[in-house]
Amino acid sequence: MNKKDKFSLMGVAVSFFVAGQAGAANGWSEARNDAMGGTGVASANYGSGVLINPALLAKAKPDDDITLIVPSIGAQISDKDDLRNKIDDISDDVNNYRRVLRTMNPVDLLNPNSAASRQVSVAAGDLADQLSSLKGKTANAKAGAGLAISIPNDVLDVAFVTKASARARVSSYIDQGDINLLRGVEAVPLSAIGVNPQDLKSQGYGRAAIVSDYGVAIARQFDLGGVPVSLGVTPKLQQTWLYNYTVSIYNFSSDDINSSRYRNDDTGFNVDAGVAADFGDNWTVGLSGQNLFSRDIDTKEVAGVRDTYQIRPLVTAGVAWHTDLVTLSADGDLTETKGFKSEDTSQYVGVGAEVRPLDWLAVRAGYRADVKNNDSNVFTGGVGFAPFNRVHVDLMGLYGEDQTWGAGAQLSVTF
Repeated sequence: MNKKDKFSLMGVAVSFFVAGQAGAANGWSEARNDAMGGTGVASANYGSGVLINPALLAKAKPDDDITLIVPSIGAQISDKDDLRNKIDDISDDVNNYRRVLRTMNPVDLLNPNSAASRQVSVAAGDLADQLSSLKGKTANAKAGAGLAISIPNDVLDVAFVTKASARARVSSYIDQGDINLLRGVEAVPLSAIGVNPQDLKSQGYGRAAIVSDYGVAIARQFDLGGVPVSLGVTPKLQQTWLYNYTVSIYNFSSDDINSSRYRNDDTGFNVDAGVAADFGDNWTVGLSGQNLFSRDIDTKEVAGVRDTYQIRPLVTAGVAWHTDLVTLSADGDLTETKGFKSEDTSQYVGVGAEVRPLDWLAVRAGYRADVKNNDSNVFTGGVGFAPFNRVHVDLMGLYGEDQTWGAGAQLSVTF
């Protein structure tokens, strides 16, 4: 797949933010920790930790000031089979098949060696080949964004946070009867007279979700037996937009996935919470829980098909070892990541490292894996720049199996 095609599929996910005027989701996008294998429950900074674990908000030092993230963004795509373009291109083969049938003289099909017979045979064979190549194939794209204002305070640390994620999945149902029918026409072009392309049954599916959160985080640090323990909670308004694009595969266009005709929305309440504890000067352990209230939201029914999006508590544990020069981190999900009921669940673990050779420069790397083997394992990396320790620019990228790649960026300012 060339770079232009990849960006067009990424746009399927990214465009949902525009469609939903997004602002958060079932996860987070935070460029520094995304570059460190997607970790952060124990290793994130106080200014961005509110996107991951609200307890980290209370880890601000006495000289830390208000931090504004404007914004953090990231996106990821997996499409090893170039499905997005193949499923769009199949309409060209359908149109060619229909054109051949429309312009042919049925009498010419009585002669299997005629030009008309050869045209019909080739057109039917091409369409059957395309259908066969789509069986069992899927493509996935994700995107995330976040905004936060973190305000340290001696009494109670507070942050205003908005975060969003979009996920899109393109798949197909290929009816073997369609392939058999077209193979029959390929072998005996005369049989095309009794075949109406409108009767073919294969379908294309586009599922997409945006979950958008608007919350206020509060956190406080306590001393428990000489161990600094931070607690944080983020009550939030949660808006969800779901898209159920279900059409004949012969009319499929991924540009239509985010059309309002296939969308419904829902608004509710949810809560994130977290805890973090420091052991000595170098060790931090953390536990975060996102979306502590479960919610099931049905898509709009389209062509007799309906799906359900599942919002479930996502509990993640993390540990970090840190000095002025180096930070090492590891996170692991204790619960599965849910999504549409029609999709497989995932459960992630990640490890990462950051080295700060200069006051204004950080270099990061990591690895993230799905222990359920339903999502691609990826290597991550990135850099961070902090001129004057007031403006922070973080960049990240990832690459993994199944032609998975992604990128992210974050700008934060400390006042």
